[in-house]
Formats: sequence, C-alpha cells, structure tokens
Amino acid sequence: MKVPFSWLREFVDVPVSAADMARTMSVRGFAVEGLDTLPDGDVVLDFEVTANRPDAMSIRGIAREVATAYDLPLGPVPDAATLGSVESGADLTVRIDRPDLCPRYVGATASVSVRPSPDWIQARLRACGVRPINNVVDITNYVLLELGQPMHAFDAARLAQRTIVVRTAGAAETIRTLDGAQRPLTQDMLVIADAARPTAVAGVMGGADSEVTSSTSDIVFESAAFAALSVRRTSKALGLKTEASMRFERGVDPELPVLAMARACALLERVGAGRATGTMVDCHPSPSTQRTIALSRARLSGVLGLTVPDADVRRILSGLGFGVTVAGAGWDVQVPTWRVDATRDVDIIEEIARHHGFDRIPVSFPELRHAPPAGDPRIAQARHLRSVMTGAGFFEAMTFGFIAAAPAVPFAGGDDLVTLANPLSETFAVLRPSLLPGLLDSVAHNRRREQPDVRLFEVGARFARAAGERRALAFAWIGAADAPHWSAPPAAVTFFDAKGLVDRLSLALRVPIAIDRQEAPWLQPGQAAAIRAGDTALGAFGRLRPEIAEQHGLQAEDVVFVGEIDLDAAMLVSAAPARVSSLPRFPSVARDIALLVDDTLAAADLRATIRAAGTQALMQVREFDRYQGTGIPDGKVSLALRLTFRAVDRTLTDAEVQDAMTAVLDAVRTRHGAVQR
Repeated sequence: MKVPFSWLREFVDVPVSAADMARTMSVRGFAVEGLDTLPDGDVVLDFEVTANRPDAMSIRGIAREVATAYDLPLGPVPDAATLGSVESGADLTVRIDRPDLCPRYVGATASVSVRPSPDWIQARLRACGVRPINNVVDITNYVLLELGQPMHAFDAARLAQRTIVVRTAGAAETIRTLDGAQRPLTQDMLVIADAARPTAVAGVMGGADSEVTSSTSDIVFESAAFAALSVRRTSKALGLKTEASMRFERGVDPELPVLAMARACALLERVGAGRATGTMVDCHPSPSTQRTIALSRARLSGVLGLTVPDADVRRILSGLGFGVTVAGAGWDVQVPTWRVDATRDVDIIEEIARHHGFDRIPVSFPELRHAPPAGDPRIAQARHLRSVMTGAGFFEAMTFGFIAAAPAVPFAGGDDLVTLANPLSETFAVLRPSLLPGLLDSVAHNRRREQPDVRLFEVGARFARAAGERRALAFAWIGAADAPHWSAPPAAVTFFDAKGLVDRLSLALRVPIAIDRQEAPWLQPGQAAAIRAGDTALGAFGRLRPEIAEQHGLQAEDVVFVGEIDLDAAMLVSAAPARVSSLPRFPSVARDIALLVDDTLAAADLRATIRAAGTQALMQVREFDRYQGTGIPDGKVSLALRLTFRAVDRTLTDAEVQDAMTAVLDAVRTRHGAVQR
C-alpha cells in the first residue's frame, strides 16, 4: 500500500520524519518495503499490508495505526458532504435481489463536466501507482485510496430507466468490461444491471457500455458492500484482479459506503467537476451488527506473559476504534465494523501487544511440567534411510505429488487412481500411486544432460483409493554398478546389484525379508522380484520394462533397475530396536562348500535351510560364486557358499565346526536334493 506522507498528515499530524515513522510502524506489523522521495519533496512509503487487514489498505486506515502508535488524535475525513438518504428516489431506483451477496448498495446522481483532474489529484494518484483518466473516474480512485472503499461511476444516460438491479447473471449473459474484453458470465456471478442488461461485474470491474466518457453529462455514483467469497470466486473465474476486487475479497466495512459517497460528492464540487443532483439512495436490506468480545485481564497477561496497565489497554483499543467497557475482571470490547479480522479474544490481545510493544514482552522459557513427547518414529526412520541411500552412492530427489494419468496407470489399476476434480492441467491430473514415475522423469532429465550413471532415490507419500496415503522409498539405478577405476572398465548395474541394495535397506529397516519371483506390469519378466516379510508384502524391485522407460523419455535399450518399499508396512513388521554388542573376543572359523542344486531353487530358500540346521555359532552365510556350464548337468547350478562360525564365550574346536557342517549338509541334501561337489 503506497502512502504519500503529505496525504497521511491530513489525518494525523505526525511529529517525526517519514523515515522515523516507517521504523515505528515496522515493529507494529506494517513493514515498509520502500521509501521514495518525489521531485516535490514528498515521501511515498510502501507499506506491506497482510491479507487479514483490509482496513489498512487505505490512507485513513494507515493513519489510524499511526495515530495510535504516537497517541495522537485521528482527524476527520475532510470535505465530507452531507447528503439526504432515501431507500429509492425519483432520479435513481435501486433494487437488491441477492442481499446475501450485497448487504448494502449506495447510489447517487450528479451532473458533471468531464475533463482532466486538477494537478494535485493527479500527482497523488500517480504517487500511489494509479494512472489518472478524468476527473470523475479519478475521484472514485481517490476515494478508494483514501478510505479503502471501491467506487464506480456510470454514465446515467446509458442506464436503462435509471435503474440499478443487483442480481446474479442470467444464462448465457455476457458483458464487455472496461478493458475491452467480452466476458461470459455464469449464473453464480453477481452483476450490477440496469433494467435491460448487466452494466458491471460486482466488485471486480465496470462495463464498457456504461463507461464515463468526455461526452457524459450525468453520472450515477456507486458505493457498495459485496460478499468477499462471491467477489473472490468471480475474480478468479474471469481472471480479473483489480484494486477493487483485492479489497472486496478481504472484506470491507459495511458502514463505509455512505461516508465514501459523501466524500466523492464533496470532491466533485471541490474540483469543479459537478455537483450531486439528488438525494443519496441507501439500499440496506441486511444491516450489520456490532460484535462484542469479552477479554479478561488474566487471559491478557497469560497470553502475553506480562501485565499491561488498564490505561494502556483502553488507550490502544480506543485509538484503533474499538469500544471498551469495564466488565468484571476485564472488559467488553466492541469491535468496529471495519475490523473484519477481529473475531476472538486473542485477536484483541494481538492488537494490544502490537502497540504496547513486542519488545516489552519478557524473553523466558516456559516452565516444563511434563517430559516432551517422543519423536515420531517415522521421521527417524526416514532420516536413517536417507543416510543409508546416500552412503550407497544415491542422490535424493524430490518430485511432484501430482502427475499425469498415463504414466500412473502401470503402477496402479485405473480404478485405484486418485484423480483431482480441478487439476491445473492434464500434467497434474492424479495423485501419484508410486514414487517411480517422478524418479524416472528425473533419470531421463539427467541422461539428456550427458549423465551416463544415475542413482536416485526418494522418500515420500504415494496415494491409492483403497490403501489411502502410504509412505514409501523408491530408487532408480542406471549405468555403472561401481565408481570408475583405472584398473578395469566399470560393470553395468545388474539385478543382483539391485538385490544387494534391497538387502542393505532390509538391515536398515530391521526387517528380515524374503525375495520371491513376481510378475508386475512395470517390471521386466524374469528380472522381477517381490519383497516380503513373512506374509506381508513390502514392495518389489527389478528391471524396468523398456516400453515404460520410453514413455518417460529414456531409450528402449537403457537398462534401468527400480524398486519401491512400503515404509508403513515395514514399520509394522520391523524387529525389536537394534542393540549394540561388544566386539567379538574370540576368533571366527570359516568353511567353504560348493553345492549342486536345481537352477530354479531360490538362494534365499537355501540360506534359510542352512541357518535352520546350523548351531547358534553360525554367524553368517554368504554366496561367493555361481557357476553353470561345462561339467554341470542341465537344469543344475553350482553354488559356492562361505559359512562363518563364532562362539561368544570360547574358541570353537574343529570337531564342533565339523558337526555343524555335517548337520548343514544333511539338511540341504534332504530338503533340496543338494549334492556336495
């Protein structure tokens, strides 16, 4: 809100410079974004007014705050004419069909001579960033800036039967607005019409067919109150944002239209542009009621942490226009009609705190009566997983939760997609059923920028109609499996590299998982696996189908390994919290065995059998070789495994280790038909 200092001083005689006043107002919630000096020596202050304070979007509104800050009287509105008031007049008829959307409409007629405004009005309008047009239109803009009440002027000769009807638009009605655009109207839009057609979009912009021109001799001034929600919806639907709509959207004082009309008519005579020709028509079917809020001294001191003297409470609230009446252990505060934001006692306390001084509130820590609640375990889980993934060489990505429908379908059935009722575009039509579509777009983005090796992961939410919102971790891996080294060319990432990453995540989640074969619409058959913990499905991983890779901008020959784990499900089946044990004091013993087994046997099943047959001393089972070829029968595979044994209380003997190995070999022979090589 641009405020010329000279204009402000017409309402309050500020005893300090503009710069000093700016510093004072900054600590009272009105930061000054700019301070410019004009050629005539006047200073323009650009105040930042928050959206909840429409009363401060005017010179007088800022002046009221300044007067309270310096404990000065607020001057009256200058040159406000006294006009008689009637509900309808012979020179103008007003009818409100939608009082819920327009609680008050004030109109007045005037005879005018349209010409340029005086220099002083033009200078003030330009200082506030408004382009002067002519003396009639400039007066409406002047009143808007001075009092915060949007106004409009119609050419009376262009109003059929000199009638104003406040109604909603009819079916298929249109209007040509002042910017020259022909705009279609919908039946929920409030318009100002004459006896035949719409002449303005209520609270947003006037119509070109009734605009004031150089040939206009009689006008109708409009000063009204419109429902904020109605103006906001209309402004958004039409794509029109004006100075008037910005004020109406936030809420205007229903008592202000009368004062604004009187001020406009007075200015009309002062600048020699014309004079009012009749009485003011005040149509007020929905009178406003004044709110009263009870405020106790205990509540005030409890919220602020200090005691504000009663005299200061009365001074501050009275200066801001509130009525204050002593009531019991506090006050009854009458809220002025222009303070649409003050609805609770804490709103009144905020006003007292602003002008009493936030700097006077003591800085102290509150007394802790209870232990703070434990942190959300999901946050700790996500933080740990991010550490694990970055340690594995992956970079974290953050992608949109809204995606297009086509890339979402392979990751969820069409009936399970969560669609948006009013998407910004088709690119953001559904909530993502998986984190992978966004990750794949990011992989393609990096590949197009000559990044051959890309490792990305994301921790975030995914959505489905049946399951609702679920947290997940997803990864995408393309290119080399390891960092480049001079000794050998890097090997390309394989299914087993992706499986190793899943194993690492299993340890981080403290969830013993099993990996089974799975067919998924987004994974390549034969290179796809399900991740399970007992009977609980946690996710899947494998090689991405080439057609899906192409859909995201990758090449069909690009080999991309992806995976996704349901973190909420993993948390439900996670093991007990990790425990730290001391380093082993006794040496381990390793035994290597090579087994001939069916090539369809899952390595996880073989490991499970070995662990079940081994003693408590069996610490680790790890495959280190897999061979098929010469010397191996068809349908068979040779697996080499290393078994590590260690006891926590002694050094194992060869006999103990041999007994454990014999038990293991008997178990794999019996259950899987394995043959030791």
